[in-house]
Parts: sequence; structure tokens; C-alpha cells
Amino acid sequence: MAKIHPRKPMFIDNSCQYLSSKREIFTVWMKSLVINSNGCTVFSSEGKVVFRVDNYQTRRSRQVQLMNSCGEVLFSLKRKTLQVFRSWDGHKLINSKFNKDGEWFKVKRKCKLFGRGIVNCHVVLGCNKIKSSSYNIVGFEGKSTFKVTQKQSLGGVSFGDDVLTLMVEAHIDQSLIMALVIVYGMINDKM
Repeated sequence: MAKIHPRKPMFIDNSCQYLSSKREIFTVWMKSLVINSNGCTVFSSEGKVVFRVDNYQTRRSRQVQLMNSCGEVLFSLKRKTLQVFRSWDGHKLINSKFNKDGEWFKVKRKCKLFGRGIVNCHVVLGCNKIKSSSYNIVGFEGKSTFKVTQKQSLGGVSFGDDVLTLMVEAHIDQSLIMALVIVYGMINDKM
């Protein structure tokens, strides 16, 4: 008698596992869990590691990888420098392989000649020309899709500059939002 074994599909899109039907709250710790390493670790509200970035003794690296808790690379984030202007490209990886459609998003820092106040950036999503997905990160008159604040205890005491709370609204790709938070950390030389 023949035995039947289920077969794993050859191609699995992991992006759907980072969507939720309700608002999710994450804790972002701008430290790596690897000793003497730079990066960040993201915990779910249940205390499980969801995302991580490990730079292995390299601070202000030109390229970092956003990984899930198992170490599979989700996004490759690369800084490009052209004289005064800096930009970052985000490439989505599926099953730790580059997406054939190219870059997923691009972030350009607006030039600021004097002072270091609020950082303004221009984000272009969907650079890979896939029409089925669109994102509204922050609308001028609409509501925001995510919010990052400094984490505080129930008594209102701050945990420090390197511990943040990330709230992501429902039906938003959490890995994309986390990639944008990582780029913001790279802009401010936190990574």
C-alpha cells in the first residue's frame, strides 16, 4: 500500500503572515540580542521576538537586513550617497531570495542646509510596479497607519531613548512598517 505524504509548496509568500486583522503593538529595542553587536530587536505584545537586525560590530553600515525571528531575511535596506543627498532603497526578499521585481520602496531625505531639527523624508512605495498592493503611510487629512513613541511604564517613567513603542493599524504590512522604522534609525545614525 502506498503512503501519501503532504508536499511543501515550492514558493510561499511570507508577507501575509505579517498582516493582522487588529491593531498590533510592538516594543522596539534599538539594541541587538547578539553580544557586542549593533542592531535592534522587535518584540510582540506577548513578549516574543518578531523582527531583528544584527550588524555584527558595524555601526552606520551602508546595508542592513531586516530578519524575522528565525533569521530569514525579509528586507535588505541599502543606503545610497550622492554628494549632499542621501537615499535608502528597500528590497523585499521572499524566502530569503531577492524579489525579481527590484526595489520595494525608496526613502529620500530632504536636504537641510542649516540645523538638525525635524527630519523630513519623501517615501516612494511600490517601486516594483506591483499594482495589487498600495499603502497609505500618513495622509494629510487621513489617519496614520502607524505610530512610534518612546516606551513608558504604566507609571509614566520612560525606559530610555532606545526603547520605543510601535503601533501598527490593522491590515497593514508590519514588515514594511518595520523596514521604514529601521531606515529612520539609519537616517538618525542609531544603527
